[in-house]
Amino acid sequence: MDLAQRRELALRALDGYESGPDATTRAMISARAKIDDAAALVLVEGVSDQIALETAATGRDRDLEAERVVIVPIGGAHAIGRFLTELGPRIAQVRLAGLYDVREEEVFRRALVAAQVGTPRTRADMVRLGFHVCVDDLEEELIRAVGAAEVEVLFDSQGDLGSFRSLQNQPAWRGQEPERQMWRFLRSGARRNLRYARLLTEAAMGPDALPRPIAAVLDAARTDRSVA
Repeated sequence: MDLAQRRELALRALDGYESGPDATTRAMISARAKIDDAAALVLVEGVSDQIALETAATGRDRDLEAERVVIVPIGGAHAIGRFLTELGPRIAQVRLAGLYDVREEEVFRRALVAAQVGTPRTRADMVRLGFHVCVDDLEEELIRAVGAAEVEVLFDSQGDLGSFRSLQNQPAWRGQEPERQMWRFLRSGARRNLRYARLLTEAAMGPDALPRPIAAVLDAARTDRSVA
């Protein structure tokens, strides 16, 4: 595969998704337009989480649109409280689920309590409410699932291996664990983060190594009404 083909594949990885500095805002507006007809809402922090979950659902032969399951990027963990408040009566009318980073667990927990979704005190309580944690975040979950060697192969297939090697040689990152370097590489560009959310999730689907929180939150979004 030559560089032109790699770039074309990279562009197709974002087909159907917003990108750019206001991607989350536009994605949230699009998702909110579907809320009134939703049977289940899955709340995630950003667009990369949305892409990963929708990619995983497709890989599992789920048709979220037919099930009326909407993945909603809320624009960061600290927006959860405002979003739940704005939902108003819809909170009691839909199945709620969510995916969050471990460092934001308390933010999500307090927001769920304030919105009277439940009274979670422990992580097990959060799971019972349909909210699942990524340790430390979605990118780290995906890197672990795919494995460092295969992530490098994926970087190479996209024409990004040279850029990744450059990051590895930077003084701040030289000698660190490859997984941590990969995490930084993915996070160093918004478009790159979105693109690899799909590519890494697809790679994890192959050996059936889908990260547990992704699989769990998709299962939590199932309802009798959506499956019927």
